[in-house]
Amino acid sequence: MRVAVFQSCAAGLTPADRLKLLDDRLADVDTGLLVCPELFMSGYAVGHNIREYAEPVDGAFATGIARLAQKHDIAVVYGYPEVSGDLTYNAAQCIDASGQRIANHRKLVLPPGFEADYFATGDGITLFELDGLRIGLVICYDAEFPETVRAVAKAGAQALVVPTATGAQWGVVANRVMPARAFENGIYLLYANHAGKEGGFDYLGASCIIGPDGNDLARATDTEAVISAELNPSHVKVAQSRLPYLQEIQKLRPRLDSR
Repeated sequence: MRVAVFQSCAAGLTPADRLKLLDDRLADVDTGLLVCPELFMSGYAVGHNIREYAEPVDGAFATGIARLAQKHDIAVVYGYPEVSGDLTYNAAQCIDASGQRIANHRKLVLPPGFEADYFATGDGITLFELDGLRIGLVICYDAEFPETVRAVAKAGAQALVVPTATGAQWGVVANRVMPARAFENGIYLLYANHAGKEGGFDYLGASCIIGPDGNDLARATDTEAVISAELNPSHVKVAQSRLPYLQEIQKLRPRLDSR
């Protein structure tokens, strides 16, 4: 399965503008899945506008994404502020090539900073299947916890999709932590960040697609880009057989817990 990550530079654009930008990029993409950044719909560093843009899972922006997915025959993962009752979540969902929602994830852990002023937290990991590939979906800070990625891998995920909004000061996360997460679980990892500046926030860029051996298959710089790579489930099997961390942790855990 061929996949792509869209590292967008969309500061100052409305949701309608962002749909047009995505439409243009999808016209040049020949993959089964394209992943957009965290809060792609609204932008991340947009202050109170997050509340104004928030919509339910089947809102107007989701409908627009569904039309694009059908038009270009590609599944799309994108981040957005989700409103549900009285609560707002930092969410991401996957719309498949038929225009159907097949997954919606609410961010599990809110990092230090403004997010806690706007968002409630989710309550579980999220997995879905696409073209025979089992895929986990978490958001940004979620993936920085080894326990989260390990839970996704133990649930059978062969790849992990991570929409993110990583600042320029956090190069260690994109360049070291994410490859480690892929390596220690023997899975693919797709990390989709923003580029440029927004609301005084400098984005790192450095979106990447990482193999189950922890090595980059594709990586962006700090400007808008679409990167792509081929995912092969057999490579996951090889990686997890060569270094069976997922099995060995079950033997190790009782000894750790006894101390």
